Amino acid sequence: MTAPKTLLLCTCDKTQSFSPEALQTAAAAEQVIVVDQLCGTDMKTAVEHMGGSGELLVACGQQAALFERLKEDVHTEIQHSAELNTIDIRDRAGWSASSAKPRRIHAKQAALMAAAQLPASMAPAKTIQSSGVCCIVGPTEQAVRMAELVQDDLGVTCIVNDAGPIQLPSANYDMARGRLTGARGALGNFELEFAQLQTLNPAGRGAPGYGEAKATARSECDVFIDLRGGAPAFPSYQKRNGYFWADPARAGELERIALTARERVGEFEKTVYFNLETSLCAHSRANQPGCTRCLDVCPTEAIFSFGEHVQIDSDICAGCGSCAAVCPTSAVTMNETPFEALTQAMAVMARVYREHTDEAPRLVFHTLGAGADNIAFLARYYDGLADDLIPLGLEHVDRVGHAEIMAAFGAGYAEVLVLADNEIDRRAVTAEVELAQAMLKGTQNSPGRVRVIAAEELGAAGDNAGRVSDPVLLVGGRRDITRVTVGAMADKVEAPIPLPKGAPYGAIEINSDKCTLCLACVSLCPTGALGDHPDRPEVQFTENACVQCGVCESTCPETAITLIPQLDLSKDALSARALHGEEPFECIKCGTPFGVASTINRIVEKLENLHWMYTNSDNVQLIKMCDDCRVKAQFHGDNASMAASGRPRVRTSDDYLDS
Repeated sequence: MTAPKTLLLCTCDKTQSFSPEALQTAAAAEQVIVVDQLCGTDMKTAVEHMGGSGELLVACGQQAALFERLKEDVHTEIQHSAELNTIDIRDRAGWSASSAKPRRIHAKQAALMAAAQLPASMAPAKTIQSSGVCCIVGPTEQAVRMAELVQDDLGVTCIVNDAGPIQLPSANYDMARGRLTGARGALGNFELEFAQLQTLNPAGRGAPGYGEAKATARSECDVFIDLRGGAPAFPSYQKRNGYFWADPARAGELERIALTARERVGEFEKTVYFNLETSLCAHSRANQPGCTRCLDVCPTEAIFSFGEHVQIDSDICAGCGSCAAVCPTSAVTMNETPFEALTQAMAVMARVYREHTDEAPRLVFHTLGAGADNIAFLARYYDGLADDLIPLGLEHVDRVGHAEIMAAFGAGYAEVLVLADNEIDRRAVTAEVELAQAMLKGTQNSPGRVRVIAAEELGAAGDNAGRVSDPVLLVGGRRDITRVTVGAMADKVEAPIPLPKGAPYGAIEINSDKCTLCLACVSLCPTGALGDHPDRPEVQFTENACVQCGVCESTCPETAITLIPQLDLSKDALSARALHGEEPFECIKCGTPFGVASTINRIVEKLENLHWMYTNSDNVQLIKMCDDCRVKAQFHGDNASMAASGRPRVRTSDDYLDS
């Protein structure tokens, strides 16, 4: 039996309004209570309901920490407490300058409340061990200073890259001199490479000296502090756990790093953000290169080639989701906020909003960090979000691909916006946004319905009139939902929609003058888009299955294949069609079809009377025979080149007795 749920609403000192009935329905709550200052004069109401046995949902995100402390106090006092959950509907919907249309505001609040009731996806975690072995690389003065700051908690080795003096070598950490040439790994398993490494010899009187230089050396550590002042050792270094890069222009940088680095000792849980199904990966086949989309977009270089598929280092992966956003076969999916969970949340919010307003909302993807902070700042000090703009928070907006965007349109949103925290985020989503815009343009919709925005554009109103198709059922994978949505938005689009280069949808074109029908492309196609005919030499193609990985193009020995990025919405794209085929050659002995007629004729033309084996002989006829007849002709014909003498008569006992 489900525990009764109580919904606590706060007008935040009478600065926002509600529709308690709508929110009660959206939250599936047994009762709803409205107060004016839940974190102040009405706090006793919160405490009273925290002592219950059911579920308590507090519609205040700002004071979530306060309510958690109150719950702990109540539990300590009476040995039990209600299950507590909080949700922010004030910053995202309650505070808006569009007070002339409270219906929209209340509808958005109900939409956010309904989405919050969906089950949260759980991502698995792995354990990382760090013994606190720390390597500090940089100039002598800064490296020694950092070593002094962290030596009490970490086992330190300093690798200096200059000739700075060491007057009083410390026994609490080791010193060496060398040049960093390579680095890989993450917290607990860094591997560093150095050139011209010299260890410090602290013995003797006077200034200590360094020993003999080693041309190359390797070292392992758990924590890596980089004080060199140049480019970081890793791309997107902020996402590399256990790596600390010092900005030389920032005051107090060493102290800031030391404060955090000292805590990197012990056992840590690392979320495994992704799931990789290698059998679906179209990266390579038979050493022929194919899809590299995830390798191209991964900001942390956590993805690497591993034969016919890719592999992902879960220690390095920061969970941005850019790989899942561009993977054409769904070989990479996210454990955290999977595609199915996103589409479900988008559909629920759009449906609830439309039920209350009979209008189409707009959607904005934002990060749960800076993006959420910008929304809260805009709400408190400016006009807040537009009353028809529903926010959907993600850990990283890199997670947003064309499929998520098109799913939002399929759910019934009028516009889809992506709030970029910085230029890096903007670049990360640009290609996928452009792909979605090409699909919109191909369906005679305005490409401006999807765009990347800055924080100052959040309050702008939208024009929803006459731009939204009826919602579609968001069932299936990324490609299925994309195709269904684009088809629903199209108005009798007969020709395929052209897409940008690199799009994961399209056709292939075969140059019939070059193609020899060797079928190498068919045998290596990773998605089964290419097939052959069971009875004749022919290449067949199912466009809906093609992900434009390029394996066929790189495999073709005649360079006869060209990729054509496009989206064909017709039913023809769902079934196999012939791309190129020829009549088979019939064996001159038994009439069995074999090979390709043009190929056999071309071989005969090149060899007959032009090669010594096929001059003034019947050998050229062997080329025109099937395998069985060719063997028979070579061994049993009158002029067979491999014919043997007749088999001797079998001798019996009588033969031996008569002799």
